[in-house]
Amino acid sequence: MAKLVSTSTRRLSVLFTCIGRRVSLLGSFRRAGRQLKINLSLLGTDTSALSSALQLCDKDFLVKPTEHADYIRQLLSIVKANRVKLLVPTVDLDLMILSQNKPKFAAIGCRVLVSSPEVIDICQDKRKTYRFLVKNGFDTPVTMSIKSALSKRKLNWPCFLKPWDGYASRGNAVVNNRKELLLFGKRIPNAICQEFVKGIEHTCDVYVDFNMKIRGVVPRRRIEVRAGEVSKAQTAKNHRIINEGVKLVETLGAGPGVITLQLFLSDKDRIRFIEINPRFGGGVPLSIKAGADFPKWILQELLGGRPRIKLDGFKDRLIMLRYDSEVWLKDG
Repeated sequence: MAKLVSTSTRRLSVLFTCIGRRVSLLGSFRRAGRQLKINLSLLGTDTSALSSALQLCDKDFLVKPTEHADYIRQLLSIVKANRVKLLVPTVDLDLMILSQNKPKFAAIGCRVLVSSPEVIDICQDKRKTYRFLVKNGFDTPVTMSIKSALSKRKLNWPCFLKPWDGYASRGNAVVNNRKELLLFGKRIPNAICQEFVKGIEHTCDVYVDFNMKIRGVVPRRRIEVRAGEVSKAQTAKNHRIINEGVKLVETLGAGPGVITLQLFLSDKDRIRFIEINPRFGGGVPLSIKAGADFPKWILQELLGGRPRIKLDGFKDRLIMLRYDSEVWLKDG
């Protein structure tokens, strides 16, 4: 591994935007900082003080919503005042605007862990995701507009409906006939109709280093999902999924950082991709615990090192069972 900067200068400030409930991710960065003997300061932003992860940051900042004209200006001010070296987005909401403004952060010495605007655009518009997957030869469920679906004489029921710009499974629905398709097609904003896929759903965490090279891939089987986020999962060292994940992310040109792929492994052993999220996924604590220590690798790279990473170097069949915990605030 390349020599790191001297310990006397190993001070880092990391800013997490829209930090919300990402307590475990915050803790993983803190542990990585201790292991690397870094004087690490973890900062967070949110629009509400009633954010559990915000309470556990070394410094917390309330900011305008991501769509507000002052959002980027506020973040730049925080970064400059606190000498932030790394900015980590945690949800979809500000990926595009952060990507578009990446040069402004770079100009004041801050790396933003986000893909290019072109990649974000493909990932956040599920119609474009579908076209990208088909064009590049990746197996994916047939996807069409509600109008196109209704115009077909025959459809294979059930069908799956979701917003083309949705996230966290919001607005998703399964329809069993033409009447339900018409009803939910009008009820769900920006709805698209997708072939219903049977099989075992997996999420795949793909680590892309600062040189845009894929270094680690962790497939994890989704056992149970709650409110769009996995609550029970198990790592699965399936090399076909690993290799397809590498191929997809390389073709897309996503990164740096962790890219989250969603797919089904069908009963005929087909790998069928359904979504791409160019950010940390909610179930990433499982991959980290299994040995794919993304926060540690990111911090090492930030300090000028090159961590030793094996593509499939994670513990197989490790199970994660998530639960709710509490953060206590003093009244007033």
